[in-house]
Amino acid sequence: MDTFTISALADELKAAIAGGRVQDIIDVDPLGIGLEIYANRRRHYLYLSAAPQHPRLHLVDAKLRRGLAKPTQLGLLLRTYIEGAIVGEISQPPWERLLEIALTSGDAEYRLIAELMPRRANVLLLRDGMILDCLNRVGPEDNRYRLSLPNHEYKPPPPIRGQLDPADLAESDLRRLLASAEKASTQTRRLLPGRILGLSPLLAKEIVFRAVGASDAKAVDTGSAALYAAFAETLTPLLQRRWEPGIGSVAGAPAAFSVFPLSQMEWRETDTVSAALQGYFGAISGIDAYQEAKKPVQAAIEEARIKLRSKIASLQKGLRDDSELQRLRQAGDLILAYQYALSDGQRELRAQYNPDEPELQVTLDPDRSPIENAQNYFRRYEKAKSANEAAPALVSETRLELDFIEQLENDLATASNWLEIDDVIQILQTRGHWQGAPRQRIGGGRQGPLRIVSRDGYLIWFGRNSRQNEQVTFKTANPQDIWLHARDAPGAHLIIRNDGRRISEQLIAEAAAVAAWHSARRNDANVQVDYTRVKYVKAIKGAGPGMVTYRNETSLFVQPQDESILS
Repeated sequence: MDTFTISALADELKAAIAGGRVQDIIDVDPLGIGLEIYANRRRHYLYLSAAPQHPRLHLVDAKLRRGLAKPTQLGLLLRTYIEGAIVGEISQPPWERLLEIALTSGDAEYRLIAELMPRRANVLLLRDGMILDCLNRVGPEDNRYRLSLPNHEYKPPPPIRGQLDPADLAESDLRRLLASAEKASTQTRRLLPGRILGLSPLLAKEIVFRAVGASDAKAVDTGSAALYAAFAETLTPLLQRRWEPGIGSVAGAPAAFSVFPLSQMEWRETDTVSAALQGYFGAISGIDAYQEAKKPVQAAIEEARIKLRSKIASLQKGLRDDSELQRLRQAGDLILAYQYALSDGQRELRAQYNPDEPELQVTLDPDRSPIENAQNYFRRYEKAKSANEAAPALVSETRLELDFIEQLENDLATASNWLEIDDVIQILQTRGHWQGAPRQRIGGGRQGPLRIVSRDGYLIWFGRNSRQNEQVTFKTANPQDIWLHARDAPGAHLIIRNDGRRISEQLIAEAAAVAAWHSARRNDANVQVDYTRVKYVKAIKGAGPGMVTYRNETSLFVQPQDESILS
């Protein structure tokens, strides 16, 4: 969501919803609000998301559905103050990644502000310059300059200073930028963002690609004249607000959206900016929007499961009991003991190994000498002995990988966008379970664990897939935090931050219900959930991300419920 995309969205929304009436407010997800707006004789659905990794704002084709059992505080206030309001001016402060929507309800004036900066995203409702509420509350412990809290004055982001205006840029400016590279390995695309207003990393890559044919070209290999020509070619339509929205794909998977053609990828034009964002992020209708995309990934998981189960069966079948092992060694000993009594071409030796036991029948290879026959039996004995010793560990290792495949299947089932599907694909490739053509990682920041503040002010985190589980347990959590997970089932790791206060049994029970909901047993009536301190949770060496062992746990039996019960 760079500044030009937001500019294009402002133009689109002015044409589509300005002058319309807000008919409904929809709590789509914990960090997403929907507005149903009647304008130009039709209903429009506007989605605003303050997700930290992928904030966005755009129109959607389908009717938005409530995804929360309990509305957010901002959702309640929006219903109170702007349901029935008229949409007024839609604007974007120069070069800022935020959009303002003016709303009039009776004699009152409101502003709905979408701040679309990753990690600092927010959606705020203002009246007379004061914040009524917002999706992401930011207190003084997080940002002393800009507080985002009810009953506080709204402060816009600090003004951008010291950057070049692209409308006034000259070739000499680019020459100086290229010369400022401190290392010969510095890529040109890394010199442009932060130096020139409005230049996102994606736009910088496109300009460099058009200039030299490679988006990763080094500054020393880039001529200022070619760079300036590519800059003018790319920026002129944008500065004139001539938008060309579309989606860039790699290997058939959406990798980027923009309002200018991406020559570095497969490019597909769309009619509107909103259509480009919908195509990239997918329908805002939960996991069912990606069933087709999941099919080849599910097939890879099924194939991996079959191979691992077959490997376990083969290992168990290959185990020999002790008597069979001893028979191989005894056969070698007998051949050596009777080697001088064996005739050329003899195919069998019958002899007793122990006087009180029956004869052993030893098969001989007539083309080998007695010594060679004995050595063959000793080799078979050592190989079988080694296999017997290694098999239990191999079986255990393979069963652990099979458990991880079950976790990946749960990750895929709950994936609600391309990036979460891509997380599964990348792990399958890394662990050697992807049989198709290699898939490059889809561009864009990866989603982090979900962060919730309970009604009592406790910070709660949980991972929605294996990668996020690894992050939340071993990077986000502290040793004394409470860790929860559905027992013997793939699912989320959930953390309750220990801030020094006593964590109530009720909060633990509610968190356990959420952990059960985000597990493969979410449809069960009663789920066993274990909880312990994070310090007692250990990663399993050699296993997939998020695979752990734990001790000193306590178990609860709970009915699965979504995270809305925590707030």
